[in-house]
Amino acid sequence: MHDHVPGQAAGLVNEASRPVRVIAVASGKGGVGKTNVSVNLALALQLAEQQVMLLDADLGMGNVDVLLGLQPQFNLMHVVNGRCTLDEAILDGPLGLSIVPAASGKQRMADLAHAEHVGLVNAFSSLTRPLDTLIIDTAAGISDSVVTFSRAAQEVLVVATNEPASLTDAYALIKVLSRDYHVPRVFLVANMVKSAPEGFDVYESLKRVAARFLEVKVDYLGYVPQDDYLRRAVQRQRGVVEAYPGAPASAAFRDLAAKVMRWPLPEGARGDTEFFVERLVGSGVAA
Repeated sequence: MHDHVPGQAAGLVNEASRPVRVIAVASGKGGVGKTNVSVNLALALQLAEQQVMLLDADLGMGNVDVLLGLQPQFNLMHVVNGRCTLDEAILDGPLGLSIVPAASGKQRMADLAHAEHVGLVNAFSSLTRPLDTLIIDTAAGISDSVVTFSRAAQEVLVVATNEPASLTDAYALIKVLSRDYHVPRVFLVANMVKSAPEGFDVYESLKRVAARFLEVKVDYLGYVPQDDYLRRAVQRQRGVVEAYPGAPASAAFRDLAAKVMRWPLPEGARGDTEFFVERLVGSGVAA
């Protein structure tokens, strides 16, 4: 995991040679609604006529499929082991969202053998469906897999709530990514806050500490309010933006999606699929 990798990934480029945004969503700890943010941001981008793939990268306890009431036949490890193609593993989610279910068991991407690295590279290389954005829902905490996926992405969204434990763990994650792996920038999403000012306070407190001790840019993407409709959507195993489009949380996710779509598109140079997946597995293994 300590191999030198210069900068962050330039981007994935699909069959149609259009650049793909690769966004890792992380949190530093569980219980802050990270997967809900990943799912609903992905759905909001789909609503904005983007072609989105959501990769459930919580390799031991993935729950994107559970959150959306889906029953996968295959998952990422089946792809890596050659039991199915990436296309065969992809679930068709709501609003046309493509979902790659998490691998079951505790095997980490960093533990893959050389042949499995190559299998993963080939799997992504053979992906034919059009794609604008790849969202990676990482595991909670600061495990090797979280660091690996965050380094591979172009942008990292850190989800935090206005609680001391969440802020402490979000800062710890930002510190590891910045100090140890030279990630130059993260975006903060303040989740489950009571108001816009409270959301901005969450951002300001993290930005202030990061500016004092770290060489990393912390940008504010926005906030998601506490919303009973979000809880109801979870109970119904649906995304809130699809189940309750008029809900305050849905409006917030649409706002986050609009901001993401205004980001500059990644440059195509060094943006081929193989380069992205090599970064993903943190190995530099050539296909």
